[in-house]
Amino acid sequence: MNDPDLSGRVAYVTGAARGQGRSHCVRLARAGADIVAIDACAPVAEHNGYSPSTPEDLAETVRLVENEGRKALAREVDVRDAAGQQHMVAEAIEQFGRLDIVVANAGVLNWGRLWEISAQQWQEMLDVNLTGVFNTVKATVPAMIAADNGGSIITISSAAGVKAVPGCGHYCASKFGVVGLTNSLAVELGEFGIRVNSVHPYGTDTPMGNDVSMYQMFADHPRFIHSFSPGALSTESLAAPDLVSDIVVFLASDASSLITAAQVPADKGYLKI
Repeated sequence: MNDPDLSGRVAYVTGAARGQGRSHCVRLARAGADIVAIDACAPVAEHNGYSPSTPEDLAETVRLVENEGRKALAREVDVRDAAGQQHMVAEAIEQFGRLDIVVANAGVLNWGRLWEISAQQWQEMLDVNLTGVFNTVKATVPAMIAADNGGSIITISSAAGVKAVPGCGHYCASKFGVVGLTNSLAVELGEFGIRVNSVHPYGTDTPMGNDVSMYQMFADHPRFIHSFSPGALSTESLAAPDLVSDIVVFLASDASSLITAAQVPADKGYLKI
């Protein structure tokens, strides 16, 4: 796919150190955007079955963005840190003078039946996946409105934000919440020419997507596996993050000027099976 021209625009990406976040940064940079990247680069949820990102991961994202000939401003900021995000946006405006694209990508996933998970596990999921998006919106939207350039906000939900699945109800609740936030925000920001859409990946080749603790859930509760179909298209492996970035770059560009308040699947038809 040939990327649209995003020259002169600035994109703010959360969860940027690796996985989908890194891919979105690189692809937006390849299309011409300068990048503002944040990531906690530290453990964020006790029950995650995969390792956290590191400062070295974020530094590699910066290197890859700069290899595309674009500028990168990166900081270790947890999306739960509202003040930290607001400070980051202020720094970005000081350096770049504008903000056009926001990709609220940061998120976590872990496993457990709803009545068996702890209050802490529930709260960490909502704090990162939903309140983190709220904090991102609070930090970025005023700057976008002030710039009066319109723009595009892209939230990364999940196929599990449209079609709930067993074994991670807390994750589903957070991602369904992202959809509600996205739709309301799209209506509120329409008068400013700012579009807001959610993307819904399924089975992506990232540290989260490769979390083997999922298989223990299936071993303990084999009926659950029937809720995780491979989709309509032939599927031999998890989808490359770059394929999700195809959609993100499209939504960031003028090519999607008619699209707002949409839930865009990136799921090989899983949601219809």
